[in-house]
Amino acid sequence: MIKVVGLGPGHSDYIIPMATQAISEATVIIGYHYYFQFIQHLVLPDALCIGKELSEEEKRAEIAIQHALEGESVVVIGSGDASIYAMASIVYQKVAEQNLDIPVETVPGISAFITAGSKLGAILGHDFCCISLSDLMTPWTTIEKRIHAAAMGDFVTGLYNPKSKKRYWQLQTLKNIYLKYRSVATPVAICKQLGRTEEEIKITTLGDLDVNKVDMFCVVLIGNSQTFRYKNHLITPRGYLNRKPETGEEIQQASFAEILNNIPQNTLAKDTLWAAIRCIHTSGDFEYINYLKTSENAISIWHEYLIKGGTIVTDVTMVAAGITKAYTTKYNNKVICLLNDKESLQLAEKEGLTRTQAGIKLAAKKYPKALFVIGNAPTALIEITDQMQEGVLSPTGVIGAPVGFINVIESKERLKTITNTPYALITEKRGGSNFAAAIVNAAFTLEESKT
Repeated sequence: MIKVVGLGPGHSDYIIPMATQAISEATVIIGYHYYFQFIQHLVLPDALCIGKELSEEEKRAEIAIQHALEGESVVVIGSGDASIYAMASIVYQKVAEQNLDIPVETVPGISAFITAGSKLGAILGHDFCCISLSDLMTPWTTIEKRIHAAAMGDFVTGLYNPKSKKRYWQLQTLKNIYLKYRSVATPVAICKQLGRTEEEIKITTLGDLDVNKVDMFCVVLIGNSQTFRYKNHLITPRGYLNRKPETGEEIQQASFAEILNNIPQNTLAKDTLWAAIRCIHTSGDFEYINYLKTSENAISIWHEYLIKGGTIVTDVTMVAAGITKAYTTKYNNKVICLLNDKESLQLAEKEGLTRTQAGIKLAAKKYPKALFVIGNAPTALIEITDQMQEGVLSPTGVIGAPVGFINVIESKERLKTITNTPYALITEKRGGSNFAAAIVNAAFTLEESKT
């Protein structure tokens, strides 16, 4: 039987009862010779104690297996927890490689980063990870990938084996990498000889971290972007204490905030940017910041028009359905769609038009000053732009977001030539009713963009 036992950070108060019992029953105890000073009071008088050097982990495992095969009750000791950067993995691996029928048990201990977390208060209050900077068994290229991932992922990070005489450059390299992702004010704690009489804890920041103050007896904890210092404590808030958005309005506002935090660099005017945000919110695609084009002040002009009760004409019912009813109710707007109007059907049949084209042609006569919103049919947008070109129609504005493959580009190119009427369009073959409605909703809510 082999028991791999974690002794905690060193003080007898940190050795759990299971570990105490395992050591007191062992006939053979193997470990780094430095650790025996912490368990002398627990060892049987006739127990065989075998001390080895730090670099002899494999040899310790082999000796443990040899004595276990001879029927001894073997304990392999290590600091902290035996399964974290310690002897457990090596012992299990050696037993598995040789396909041996030896019972192996891991007796847990209090790990260095857990001890540090407790000493500091609550730095481990949210997601965290641990990284060993020792490249004796892990290639530095692998360690470096993990450093980038942890820094970018905003994990609270515990550093094992941060520095030694031969390992003098890795911690500085890690610091340089973290500074690419984290603020210089990020809290950092250097925790030395935890649980022992020589214990020393220094709280600093990532920017002020002096790697020369760190040695092999230290564990270093780096906070995340939310970690803060209060007196001699480091606190990482639990995310769930910030109540998640629940109502539709809260969820929408949280979505807009998320978009703003991740929106690409741009030179859009504020009113156009707000419309672009609404389009991104509709699609989940940040590329729509490049696909929305408007004439100058178009969204601002339509905002004033709509809050005064202006009429909206659409080509299809889906656009009408996408315009938020709370806005049209509040400002007493009419939303007109004559797609299925009896008169439109007769006009379509008589003149050989599509239903949407006929509906828009009829609406142009009845509501010539309306805001025309096209989210489906290129023929409808062509009808509007042709009438505007001929001077027959002078609307408050035109939103062109027809989608498809036939006449779509041509219809939008026509709209671009109109210089005396505010317009907005979704370029190329992209678009659809949801985007047309999103632009209208952006005009309704332009004041929200200022908060």
